Amino acid sequence: MATIEDVAKLTGLSRTTISRVINNHPYVSEEKRKLVLEAMEKLGYVPNSSARSLRNQKTSILALFIPRITNPFFSELVEATEIAAAEHGYQLIICQTRYSPEKELNYMNLLKTKQVDGVILASIQNEWKQLKPFLQYGPIVLCNEFDDCANVPTVRLDQVYGGYIATKHLLEQGHTKIAYCSGGYRSNVAKSREIGFKKALSEYKLTFDERYAFRDAFHIADGKRVFRKMMALSDRPTAVFTGSDEVAAGIISEALACGYRIPEDLAVVGFDNQAITELTNPTITTVHQPIKQMAQKAVDIIVEKIQTKKYDVQEIYEFPLQLIVRASTVGSRFHESEA
Repeated sequence: MATIEDVAKLTGLSRTTISRVINNHPYVSEEKRKLVLEAMEKLGYVPNSSARSLRNQKTSILALFIPRITNPFFSELVEATEIAAAEHGYQLIICQTRYSPEKELNYMNLLKTKQVDGVILASIQNEWKQLKPFLQYGPIVLCNEFDDCANVPTVRLDQVYGGYIATKHLLEQGHTKIAYCSGGYRSNVAKSREIGFKKALSEYKLTFDERYAFRDAFHIADGKRVFRKMMALSDRPTAVFTGSDEVAAGIISEALACGYRIPEDLAVVGFDNQAITELTNPTITTVHQPIKQMAQKAVDIIVEKIQTKKYDVQEIYEFPLQLIVRASTVGSRFHESEA
């Protein structure tokens, strides 16, 4: 295996000059740079990236924390983030926490031990006070999930508005018995959507019936479970707003299997606008989230923070949401007298 000494011997240059070329030092002539690169190519010499990282205190690697890679929202976010990172010359590693506070803290040690240059948190499993100490080791950017206590840049969506427009759409279809289905109780995203949900109800002089609250629903299987619970109620809801297209698809699948009609017997709204919303029959009304734009912004910001070393500055970047109306809520307007 070729060494830096072999490159120096072939070029007739010093090890110092070879090292400067490898580390892109500005004070090397183009003639010498070309000579060194050609020698490295001829010898098949590959610089030790780990050693260079230790010297430069830079890995050119970012970490993206997500709870579950199989969730289509996070899968799309991963792809968009990797593309954006590559445009900046960075590699991306994925840290799947599976909603575990312990796993999240263990992964944060990647920043502490200088194995990554920065961390993008798409979900948060711990309180900010437990994550804040890691800022001394590098930048942290929140993307999707947020915490008002966090003194770092946050790329987020107006989730209150998202919950509001989804629920108002169901109210405009004539529904008054509307169920709410959400994910993790720790999530500020889910809490904000519920605020928007209740805001829309209050505008129609309606109060939320806690019997219609279904939490900790993430998967298609959870959606099926939620549907069975709704149908077991003596006073059943006629519509449901879910925080996930996966859950919405599960509800629809189970409803159809049990002989119910969508939307005539139950109107369903999802969230994310994933590909599955156009594959089900009926197609799913949902709220579109601009994932690619969020990912690009998060990467742009963290690269800037790596360069400026200004980590503890709270900045909020908010993107709009859009209601996409499809067949799972429209087709025959519901009236309370039909229940």
